[in-house]
Amino acid sequence: MYTNRIAEIGLLVGEPARAAMLMALMDGRALTAGELAGAAGVTPQSASAHLARLVEAGMLAMERQGRHRYHQLASPEVARLLETVMQVATLAPTPARRPVTGPRDAAMRRARTCYDHMAGALGVALADALQAQGHVELDDGAGLVTPAGLDFLHGLGLPADSLSAGASPAKASGRPLCLPCLDWSERRPHLAGRLGAALCRHFLDTHLVRRIGDSRVLEITPKGHAVLRERFDIRTL
Repeated sequence: MYTNRIAEIGLLVGEPARAAMLMALMDGRALTAGELAGAAGVTPQSASAHLARLVEAGMLAMERQGRHRYHQLASPEVARLLETVMQVATLAPTPARRPVTGPRDAAMRRARTCYDHMAGALGVALADALQAQGHVELDDGAGLVTPAGLDFLHGLGLPADSLSAGASPAKASGRPLCLPCLDWSERRPHLAGRLGAALCRHFLDTHLVRRIGDSRVLEITPKGHAVLRERFDIRTL
């Protein structure tokens, strides 16, 4: 059963149009079938068929609002799967003529969302800083927040209910508080779990970072740079 399930997931993710639609949802938003058709470069009819398969397989969640159907990744685990596939893809042999990457690629490596948490150099720097300050401990795919870390995070302005032992968002019931998520561009862990999501919401809500258009890219604001220096001792981004 597990072998067949793994093969099924591989086939679903491996189809280019479905892969494009899944990647478009990596910033945690819910998008319509029409928007996802545009992201994948396929007709609305083809997009609907692909989306139906992804929903049936439990990789996407669909919600109706009026005449629209909104799709989003079904769980943080699906986002972690996609991030891992991206990392493995970068390990493949590169062609002799390496493509030239532009400023947009550099910006994505610097700071981006990975589902509902922050990734790239910013996400990794935050994980490093919280570990260095004794607020977080990460080891072997697991993580914990220390008592001093809870005090620090509450002082930073993160709501207590997002870090309490009983917190569990409806779409991710029982989600761990703190998890390392291996970053595909930095090859080192950034923070996932409820803590990663709470930090991302806090940075966006307090305008420490802002989204760039409809992409996953995040831009650190002047206020954000000041907070990173003063509260996290991060000075190199």
